[in-house]
Amino acid sequence: MGANLVKFSRDTARDVKQVARGWRWGRRPQVPRSAEPYVVPKETTVFPTKWARTPAAMAVREVLQKGALNSVLRWEVNPRVSGLDSLLKLDGPALIVANHSSHLDTPLLLCTLPDAMRRRTAVAAAADYFFDTWWRATASAIVFNTFPIERRGGKLSSTPGDLLADGWNVVVFPEGTRSPDGWMERFRMGAAYLAVEHGVPVVPVGIKGSFAAMPRGRGWPIPGRPTVAVRYGDPLHPAEGESAREFAPKISAAVSALLDEESTTWWEARRRVAAGASPSQSGPQAARWRRVWESTAPVEAPESKRRAWK
Repeated sequence: MGANLVKFSRDTARDVKQVARGWRWGRRPQVPRSAEPYVVPKETTVFPTKWARTPAAMAVREVLQKGALNSVLRWEVNPRVSGLDSLLKLDGPALIVANHSSHLDTPLLLCTLPDAMRRRTAVAAAADYFFDTWWRATASAIVFNTFPIERRGGKLSSTPGDLLADGWNVVVFPEGTRSPDGWMERFRMGAAYLAVEHGVPVVPVGIKGSFAAMPRGRGWPIPGRPTVAVRYGDPLHPAEGESAREFAPKISAAVSALLDEESTTWWEARRRVAAGASPSQSGPQAARWRRVWESTAPVEAPESKRRAWK
């Protein structure tokens, strides 16, 4: 009798797991968009997130971020933060711009910012991914203070400007989506446009190691508590009369320089910046497996870099 009960329990657990894997938890279509017939797009329904910035929601988020999120993040990965002194040069709201290769990037930024700045920081999130179901939208809004933006352009693009005008910092990932192989993709114009239009500085951030710790396709970081480096740079200010098209390459170059600095040393990276010879962070022109292999190399300890430089 006992053996039959154990076998029944195992079979039931296996069946439940199989059903869970095949269950459609969201509302995303099963047919690829390329195979669907063209239809006129429906009017976009904006998920309201203003409630997530009320005093009550901010109090709940403070507990979630400082308690659960920070504890889980530091248990699973080893964040190594540098350049926080650059944030002392800010005297108002700013755009926080970083490369994007993992779902770890947002928690890493929020858990490494100074508390006073973190409490006044909102995160731009893809409307078609984080806001496709009510429960995902609600969870991301309350935990990360996200608001929806259309990655393909649209009516929601005014929201970041409204937040900046209200004194909120805004996190933007100019690549628009996570890198498929860990290397930096082309930056879009949105962040530069916001900086020029609203006269706010841009804080560049280089994140290295998050792809290796939790690449696309994984729902949780890999075991072993891998090191992830988060390096903040000096704020960039648009020059008077400078257009977004002229300012955008400076943002991309600043993030690339921070990633180069993380891979080598501050002195070597600064020399390359001065000479206009900073290496591209778009990765080698090679097969995808080779690009992934190189981008998943462990983040070196500062002592190792110093020894290599000497």
